[in-house]
Amino acid sequence: MEKKDLGKTSIGMQANLAALLSYLLGFITGIIFYIVEKENKFVRFHAMQSIVVFGFLFVASVILRFMPIFGCILGFLLWIVSVILWIILMIKAYQGEYFKLPVAGDIAEKNS
Repeated sequence: MEKKDLGKTSIGMQANLAALLSYLLGFITGIIFYIVEKENKFVRFHAMQSIVVFGFLFVASVILRFMPIFGCILGFLLWIVSVILWIILMIKAYQGEYFKLPVAGDIAEKNS
């Protein structure tokens, strides 16, 4: 499989690797890469998408912890969805794809 030319990054790292790493620790690495990377739209898109998606999932999981029984069940399901999304988003970023999730992808596209 050919690697796409995703342009240069201002941090001296391959764009696909930087995009993958923006998902590594969820919204935390998303914020870091969004702040540090000034030029590359691909990296900034994935960093912003990471902030939006995993920021939302983090807030949702905190809220669910306050709900007895029902919150535990939903929290577990949310965790499963989070892990699956995390893996898919990292793979797509490494493959050089602008993999855009509904809503979060639109926000990321506008702010990258």
